Amino acid sequence: MSCIRSWRATGAALALLAGAAMTPVGAAAPAPPPPATLQVGQAKLHHCATAAPWCGTLERPLDPSGVVPGKIDVYFEYYPRAGAAAPAGTLVATEGGPGFPATESREEYLALFEPLRATRDLVIMDNRGTGRSAAIACTPLQEAPVLSEANIGACGRSLGPSASLYGTALAGDDLAAILEALGTGPVDLYGDSYGTYFAQTFALRHPTQLRSLVLDGAYPLDGPDYPWYPHYAPAMREKFNRACERSPGCSGIPGNSMEHIAPALKLLREKPYTAHVRTAPGRVVTFSVSASQLATVMFGSAPALASVRETDAAARAYVGGDRAPLLRLMAESLTGVDSRSADSGSALKYSAGLAAAVSCGDPPQIFDMSLPPKERMVARDAAIARRESSAPETYAPFTIAEFRRIPLDYAFIDQCAQWPVPRSPPVAPVPADDPYPEIPVLVVSGDLDNMTPVADGAAAAARFPRAHHVVLANGFHVNALPHSRSECGAKLVRRFIENLSTGDDGCAAEVPPVRLVTKFARTAAELPPARGMADNAAGEPALRVVTAALLTSEDVISRAQAQGAGSGLGLRGGSFTVADAAGGYRIALDEVRWTEDVSVSGTVDWAGRSGAVRGVVRIKGPRGASGPLEFEWTEGGVQPRATVSGKLGGESVTAEAPAP
Repeated sequence: MSCIRSWRATGAALALLAGAAMTPVGAAAPAPPPPATLQVGQAKLHHCATAAPWCGTLERPLDPSGVVPGKIDVYFEYYPRAGAAAPAGTLVATEGGPGFPATESREEYLALFEPLRATRDLVIMDNRGTGRSAAIACTPLQEAPVLSEANIGACGRSLGPSASLYGTALAGDDLAAILEALGTGPVDLYGDSYGTYFAQTFALRHPTQLRSLVLDGAYPLDGPDYPWYPHYAPAMREKFNRACERSPGCSGIPGNSMEHIAPALKLLREKPYTAHVRTAPGRVVTFSVSASQLATVMFGSAPALASVRETDAAARAYVGGDRAPLLRLMAESLTGVDSRSADSGSALKYSAGLAAAVSCGDPPQIFDMSLPPKERMVARDAAIARRESSAPETYAPFTIAEFRRIPLDYAFIDQCAQWPVPRSPPVAPVPADDPYPEIPVLVVSGDLDNMTPVADGAAAAARFPRAHHVVLANGFHVNALPHSRSECGAKLVRRFIENLSTGDDGCAAEVPPVRLVTKFARTAAELPPARGMADNAAGEPALRVVTAALLTSEDVISRAQAQGAGSGLGLRGGSFTVADAAGGYRIALDEVRWTEDVSVSGTVDWAGRSGAVRGVVRIKGPRGASGPLEFEWTEGGVQPRATVSGKLGGESVTAEAPAP
């Protein structure tokens, strides 16, 4: 061994001497190549093909009981702490879904944890069956136009005896084995959405490996009436009603938001029909315009901001004969709720098969999964008939039948009807009679989140003896990651990890309300005018065009926030493209129309949830009200004001208006 080391040292010295002979005086010698591997505990890591510095795989038994043979390589990424200070521990982040690989969300996790990274390592694992951990790729489930019970069942059958071996409990055991191999000691585990289910399962199975737990967008592992998701519909109704109550324009209309929407729901029930809606250049979405499609918009929360911001006004417009706003929301939601659409349907980015395996193996169903599918469907129909008799308002304002026609992975109750009977029982996520550990737990909920409602977060928090539940006003689903509406959730999570306490969490009450669309208008004349300032020369018709231009700009901003970089279409014509910019987006508009008589071209820069919005645009309006405008407002405050300057029809415009 000493001879080998001596040879390597001599070779290195000769290389340095050779380099010195060729290097001009004063030039720095080339840096030595980075090491090819990194030993951390018992794990040998290598350079990644991804943006992560170090990656590894740990071979795990597919079936720890040994009944089903085979191995699976579980992939993980390792980010060493960035500073030279004494280490403070290890962070672990786990993703929602199920079906999404956690490493594909690395940028969001790195942004959340950046202020803590000087003293903490970070580990991100792809759960078995996702991403680089042998992603399940079931065809046609992954590629079919819509999810179906038959395709879900066929996927389960194709997995054979391994169908029950991709559940949360075994994935949690994989993470425990990786942390043990790395020698991390107790970790701080952050989970969002389904990741909170994973994190709670991990806490019950491996409590000694946890220092703390953060559940962002949480729901419990079980509970009363669980298979029917009893908090889902009440939270959906509260989401729209609360948003309306907090919006000056909406709250001024008699009744609550559900009452505003009810006439449109009545029309949809009476007169369903087929629509073809263009949502982007070259993309047409065909669907039945029906009560169930409205339910998809209202339950699916995709796009999250636009669906809350626009549904009330779009429903009122629909009753008034203006169908475009509601049909657009329906088309967008059908695309938005389909997780398979991410990255062209690649199972490496989202595995519909893994989602089915977890959904059909872990949570309780309304039927007995040990029944053969034919008998199970009979039991399903009987259970639904009983529910329709005993609790017909379960998903009000929609009937149970209307609710069942939304996509299977959002309606929940039918998706596993044809999944095969497990050849071996799945490992239960909740060990029988095991107490919840006394570790510090932070649960974060948004009060406009109906996917993991506040009531579900409270139920999850109630299980842990040392849990603290924070509810962010006006927060949607998952509130600590960069896409959330406020920095508050991230600040509280970081403070909790550092101190095992959030300290003052008053910022949770300060998240600004969603600025709802008060009404959809076909012409600028239907809109209120912006307020002319001291040196304004434009008349009231031109100031109404200013309002239309601002609403047009906010409409494309809300689409950019939902879709990110790409292209889209204006509500009533024109197109736009979205490009990433520092902290936000630059949006290029080409004759985008939100009303029929005003088009907007130019650029709008959106600098993030608390940054500036700046527009440099050219307007074509009615009766010669055309010309250049510039506008600006700042996001993140309560009822921000927009300032506008320019010329319309040759008259100088200096005005202000509520930010749209």
